[in-house]
Order: sequence, then structure tokens, then C-alpha cells
Amino acid sequence: MALELLVPGGAGQLGAEIAALASDSVFVSAPGSATLDVTSTGGVIRAVAELADRARAEGRKPVVINAAAYTAVDKAESDHARAVAVNADGPRVLAAACTSRGVPLIHVSTDYVFPGDGTEPYEVDSSTRPQSVYGITKLAGEDAVLASGARAWVVRTSWVYGAHGNNFVKTMVRLEGQRATLSVVDDQVGSPTWTGDLARGLVELAGKIAAGDAPAGRVLHCTGAGTVTWCGFARAVFEELGADPARVQPCTTAEYPTPAKRPAYSVLSAASWVSAGLAPMPPWRESLGRAFKENAAAFKQ
Repeated sequence: MALELLVPGGAGQLGAEIAALASDSVFVSAPGSATLDVTSTGGVIRAVAELADRARAEGRKPVVINAAAYTAVDKAESDHARAVAVNADGPRVLAAACTSRGVPLIHVSTDYVFPGDGTEPYEVDSSTRPQSVYGITKLAGEDAVLASGARAWVVRTSWVYGAHGNNFVKTMVRLEGQRATLSVVDDQVGSPTWTGDLARGLVELAGKIAAGDAPAGRVLHCTGAGTVTWCGFARAVFEELGADPARVQPCTTAEYPTPAKRPAYSVLSAASWVSAGLAPMPPWRESLGRAFKENAAAFKQ
């Protein structure tokens, strides 16, 4: 069975990684926002219609994976309208277009929909209570997709990094070459997720949906296995660079204030992913090593 994927947000760090998985059996169209703006109703309707018609004419199964998002967490606090447009209105438009053409939709969301005050991994049905504009708008996007009537699934992830775009790992690589020491928050806990793993997981999910083996649950969690603090994550990056991890020094969230409130605890339970018959995500530390090996030019600048 051949798949044909439409991936809005294709120029971003996740979308570009999904596009790289194109093969003889997985056809991928991954337009960036300049080509397909998810807030443009007409553009989205046309893109989904073209996907449906082309895929079915060629005997392929169409699926949309929405990787488009406004992810500037701090900037969202003052750029509320744009965050709403991309994170809430965009998914609503996509879901409506998918509903009208009978195309399944996978929508990528975030750990920021949770309050971050837990002590046990969040399950898919744990109470949501986002603490930032980013989290609020992402939750609104989830709700819009799930209420749309589309055959749709929400996949929440966390602490995403990859070879494309800007992310924590790339920032740490840059700072390692610029500073003798640096302070990184050590009282926020989460699960780093490499886009390479996440992209493969999303394509696997798309394949199951297209084959009629879709998960019964419409919300899934997909992150790297295991947990670490931002400080511990930064030290692991230094280790990959062959640098002394002791150069990364711990600090508290209070010592590093930001416009948006960050979750203190962002760990998502993998139970929904595994119970859906999807391949478990590798340990985050193992994936970080593989990310550096496979993307040496991007990470070892």
C-alpha cells in the first residue's frame, strides 16, 4: 500500500524530517508557509483537494500530517493574534478541508497543554490547563481538530530538536563555542524528542490509519523515552561535542525569568502510543547520539 502525505509546515524542523522519509511507497508533499499558509482557507481547501484527487487517481492513500505551528513560545505572549491564527485557526481550517474530502488528519501538538505541576507522566486524558499563550492556542487547535468531525488524531510531543530550524540543541552547540561556562535551568523536567524518531513515528501512524488499523484513541503521546532536566540535556550535548559537561552549570527557573511560563514537569506517558501498536520511541540519550552522527554538519558547527 502506497501513502501520499501532505505536510503543512514542511520547511520547519519536523516537516523537513518527514519530507526526508519520502520513498517509492511514501510520497510526500511538504510545502512551507510561503507556499501553503494554513490560515488561508482557500489555499488549504485547494491543497487538500489536490492531494485527495492525485493520490486516489494513482492508487495511493492520502493523509495530512499538520506540522505547521507558531512555536516562538515567548514571542507568543505579545503576538497573540498570530499564535491564534496558526495554532488554533489553521488546524480548524485543515480539519474542515479534510472532512470535506474524506482525508485523515494527524495534528501535532505539545506538552504545553498541561499545567506542568505534575509528578507523574501525563496520560492522554489528564486534565489540561496550559499556562502560556502558546499552550492555550495549541490546546484550542487540538479541540478544533477533535470537534471537526474529521478522521483525526492529535499527537502530543515535547522538547523537539533536529537538524533543521532553531532549537535547544543547536543553541547549546553555538554557545559551547562562545562561552567558557553557561547556566541552564535545572528544575524543569521533560523528554527530549529527536525529529528523526518523531517523523518515523508519524509516518508509521499514517500507514496504520491508511491501512484501516487506526488507533481507537484519538489522542496519542510520542516523545523520547526517559527524562532529564534542561541542564542535563545541555550537558549531554556538550558530551556529544567532546566538551566538558561541567561547563554547564545549573540554575533555577526563578534565576532565568522568561515572558512565558514554562512547565516544571513536561513528561508525557507513552502508554497510548505503545497500546496503539506503534513502535516505542528510543531512549532520548541514545537518540541524541544518533542525531549527532546522522547530522554532523548541522550539529557540529
